[in-house]
Amino acid sequence: MKSIWQLEKRPPIPKPEPLRGSSRTDVAVIGAGMAGILTAYELKRRGARVVVFDRGKAGGGVTAGTTAKITSQHRLIYDRLIAGFGEEKAAQYAQANQRAIRQYAVLVKAKGIDCAFERRPAFVYARKDAKELEKEAAAAVRLGIPAALTDRTELPFSVAGALCFPDQAQFSPLRFLHALAQELTIYEDTPVWNIEDGAVCFRGGKLRAQAVVIATHFPILNSPGYYFLRMHQQRSYVVALSGAPPLQGMYIDQEEGGFSFREAEGLLLFGGSGHRTGQNAEGGNYGRLLRRAGFLYPQASVRTMWSTQDCITADGVPFIGEYAPSMPHVFVACGFNKWGMTGAMVASSLLADRITGRENPFAPVFSPRRFPVRASAGQLMEDGAQSAAGLTRQALHLPGRTLDSLSPGQGGLVRYNGKKVGAYKDEQGRVYLVSSRCPHLGCELQWNPEEKTWDCPCHGSRFDFRGRLLDTPARRGPVNRRKAAANGTVRNKET
Repeated sequence: MKSIWQLEKRPPIPKPEPLRGSSRTDVAVIGAGMAGILTAYELKRRGARVVVFDRGKAGGGVTAGTTAKITSQHRLIYDRLIAGFGEEKAAQYAQANQRAIRQYAVLVKAKGIDCAFERRPAFVYARKDAKELEKEAAAAVRLGIPAALTDRTELPFSVAGALCFPDQAQFSPLRFLHALAQELTIYEDTPVWNIEDGAVCFRGGKLRAQAVVIATHFPILNSPGYYFLRMHQQRSYVVALSGAPPLQGMYIDQEEGGFSFREAEGLLLFGGSGHRTGQNAEGGNYGRLLRRAGFLYPQASVRTMWSTQDCITADGVPFIGEYAPSMPHVFVACGFNKWGMTGAMVASSLLADRITGRENPFAPVFSPRRFPVRASAGQLMEDGAQSAAGLTRQALHLPGRTLDSLSPGQGGLVRYNGKKVGAYKDEQGRVYLVSSRCPHLGCELQWNPEEKTWDCPCHGSRFDFRGRLLDTPARRGPVNRRKAAANGTVRNKET
């Protein structure tokens, strides 16, 4: 399903001349989402020659699925940052994100970009107890954010309290991104498979660059860096409603299981029902969201709905900076913790400063080399347990189900020829088989009945029912290269 941003009209991405053989540039940016495009744009503005690569379409990944709030209000984060990082680094985080909002406003005005950019207040609300909001308000004010508590909102239910950050913003992300892309050299549908000896390697050639930026949602290299040990991925769902009362503010529940609200040019974006990727065996998330929307806004109708995926770091802060000590000319921007619009702008400034030799006062808190134990220990233990469970299931468990037990439209792990495989039977009875192992690091894949995908609970890779790659860190799909026909026989044929 397409997001409302994907349904909007926008200028096409200019197609550059093909790269042939071994070419050269100043900076290669891998990933044409918001972080990659903003970083490339800022570097070009400073005079660098920049080339951007994407394995799909520019803005076609997480940027296409965002609710597009440009805000420094990242649920309840500032009290936690002060406790885990100290007040100095917490202030760096707050000031960098506040500055990012202003940078968007300046850029939109300077370029005359038609992207529905509007200043709006942002609220995080509590349904039952406002004590955590009070702590967060005190922390935010301490760090220089003009936050204020209130018990009055536009929501269709009562709240115990809400914390308001004034003068935040919202926009249409793809219209904005496509406007900037008109000035950039972008190679779409061009996956980068490696970085070696100062060159970006892609099918058909290499591009030598003085610096490389990896802005691919999940980093494309397992090592060095080992970012898969420091992040996990989560899925969430959005319904766009027409006929709902307009909202002036942007709202989000302080609890992870709650709902978010924001208006978008006459539509209400209602989000929630999130879960860790690979933990959706029963499905029903769209249904729960639709039922809640129908209860809160009975007069509204559904325009469209979609899902998205976000990288969550162990300590709640993005990784922006040098990729690894052994790769001093390779940089990374990832792990935006569902707040990628402000995070992308922060990354563009930090990385452009680093590459052009300027100091940036906000760099330390985002450094990938950090390891604040107090802020990350609990999440690291949980992520490690999830990975261990995924590997253990793959090694020890042989399912009792067989191909014959699948009804049309069903999928799951089955026993086939004495081995465990993933199988999906379509409505016509055709069966598609894939390996049960994620090609990233071998964790056992889980069937997602809601989206008919194979999801990895360890690190969040996703594949369609045929085994084609949807979400990284995997670089390829777990295709078994065998498809069972409607009559149950199996023939050798790549799906």
